[in-house]
Amino acid sequence: MQIIDPHLHLFDLSLGQYDWLRSGNAPHWRDKATIQRDFSDADLTLSAPHQLCGFVHVEAGFDNDAPWREIAWLESTCALPFKSIGCVDITLPPSAFAKQLAKLGQYQSLVGVRHILDSDAVTLLAMNTVHTNLKQIADAKLIFEAQFDAQDTGAVNAFIRMSNALPTLRLALNHAGFPPPEKHLEWDKNMKALAVLPSLSVKASGWEMSDRHYPLSTIQDRLTSLVTLFGEDRIMLASNFPLTLFRARYDELWHDYLSLPYSEALLTKLCNENARRFYGF
Repeated sequence: MQIIDPHLHLFDLSLGQYDWLRSGNAPHWRDKATIQRDFSDADLTLSAPHQLCGFVHVEAGFDNDAPWREIAWLESTCALPFKSIGCVDITLPPSAFAKQLAKLGQYQSLVGVRHILDSDAVTLLAMNTVHTNLKQIADAKLIFEAQFDAQDTGAVNAFIRMSNALPTLRLALNHAGFPPPEKHLEWDKNMKALAVLPSLSVKASGWEMSDRHYPLSTIQDRLTSLVTLFGEDRIMLASNFPLTLFRARYDELWHDYLSLPYSEALLTKLCNENARRFYGF
């Protein structure tokens, strides 16, 4: 199968800052050393007959003050077809934000931007400045990628209010809102609420962030729930490479995905077509 991976990160530790990746800095993962090295698109190897035909690079803290530097580095080094999701600070004064967005927009691969909301989601999404800046993203016809825990009902409600106020803003939820490997009634309820948003697509990835041994059977359960709620055309399977190495090798993860008992037509949507359409390959 031809695969498009819509969520991964590449590193050059000699060029980028990556404060979160440095020893002694949060997050304090005991296995952080696994990913404390350079990664390029040459590391994205799959076992035949599967082939990676494109990917979406999501900002990784290369330089949060000058986020275009990361995209310039990618465009000068990557051999595979790719799209970029750049870093932005949605709390900047709107004039400064406009300049940052314009600078990012000079790069051919840019299709969207991300701000990690996490536990600050409710506070940030209530700010007038943030709404003004999100409208700038919508007006630029870029995607806004959000990352937060979908078990946080306050964050989910704030996100829904924001989306309803900005109906032209295209949205992607990173890591499916971190579905837990155990009971997940709150996640189910909140994902059902999010599924009503027509502009929202979901990337199913980042399992290792909840559990380094996240079972494949549970991935299947969560994925089935997502397809039931959002339909077949708004869910994308992704890797979160290289963090997926906490759980499995890159080729092992995609082998797992493609072994799921879904039809070939659905797997093609989840592993290629939906990402191809959403990110404009």
